[in-house]
Parts: sequence; structure tokens; C-alpha cells
Amino acid sequence: MTASALAQLGPALPWLDLFGIAVFATSGALAATKASQTFVTAAFFALITGVGGGSVRDLLIGAPVFWTHDPLVGVVCLGAALLIWLTPQRWWHGQALDWFDAVGLAAYAVFGAAKSMALGIPPVPAAMMGVVTACVGGIIRDVLAGEPSILMRPELYVTAAALASGLYVLLTFAGLSIWPAAAIAAGAGFMLRAAAIGWKLRLPAYRGRR
Repeated sequence: MTASALAQLGPALPWLDLFGIAVFATSGALAATKASQTFVTAAFFALITGVGGGSVRDLLIGAPVFWTHDPLVGVVCLGAALLIWLTPQRWWHGQALDWFDAVGLAAYAVFGAAKSMALGIPPVPAAMMGVVTACVGGIIRDVLAGEPSILMRPELYVTAAALASGLYVLLTFAGLSIWPAAAIAAGAGFMLRAAAIGWKLRLPAYRGRR
């Protein structure tokens, strides 16, 4: 990201990027350890899950791939893998990671849309880039782990990312400043994902013509 684009995003939004990377890297490492893989595999899963969505976004919008120029990203991904590797598995049972993932999903969707708009991408493609940023890493993780992709599940996951990125674009297009728009949009995306986790909300499946 150029210095001028970073200035447009404000000092706080890049931390959303690192937080999303950390959460998704953790989920990637967990996928490897649940399959009883080595630390090398856990580290690879952490990296590919953490940076996958952002890498695809940067390639699509013609930006330098962010993590190859940022000294913190690789450290965050490897640190997440090491944390999972050294802590008891019981710490990560239940829905604890789902809730962290919900926050990371919303934050990463907003950051992806914000970065795209800062680099001159039009509003609708920018919102789509937010979804790509938030979801593609998880899709790659699921494919590598042999799990059903999040795209093939009816749960509200991609929809929550779309709400966060789309709302951010709408609010900024309407004239709201970047940080309030980011906070509102990320909060809305998180609440939708939280509702899906708590109440098992799902989208209706296609049933064909009767």
C-alpha cells in the first residue's frame, strides 16, 4: 500500500488487517493440528489462511502483495502457529474460535474494502474485494484440509462479510468519515455472524422448480 493510500485509511484501520490475519492464521493452524500434522504444516496452513484473501485482493486490484513488504505479517502467522502448537487442545474446543473468527471476518472485510477504495477501485468492486479479503483464505484452508468449503455451507458467513464491506462502502460514499464508517460496518458484520453462531441462522437452499 502506498503512503498516501495508508494516510487515507487512518492510523487505526491497518491494525484491523493484522487482527484479521492473526485470527485466520490461528484457524489455519488449528485445521492442521486437528489432522495431527507437523508444525511445518501448521505454519504453512497459518500463513496461507492468514494472507490468502489479502493476496488475491492485491493481485486483482494491481497492488503490491502486502505481506511480502510487511515484516510483521509473517511473524504474526508463525506466532499463531506456534501458539496453537504449544497450547493444550482443550483451550480451542467449543465456539471460542468461532467468536474470534467472527470479529476477524468483519474487520478483514472492512479493511479489504477500505484499501481497495483508497487505491481507486470503484465502490461495487471494492465491496467485492472486501468479501474476497475476508473469505478466500478460509476457502483455501478448507480445500487443503479436505473439509467442505465455507462457500458450500448454508451458514451466514460470506453474507456477514458482504454486509460489513458493503455497508462500509455505502457509508463512506454517503460522506461519513472513514473510522466511524469502519466501526459501524464491522459491528454490523460481526452482529450478523454472531447471530448465525448463536441461533444457527442459515440462508435458504435452492430447491429447484416445483
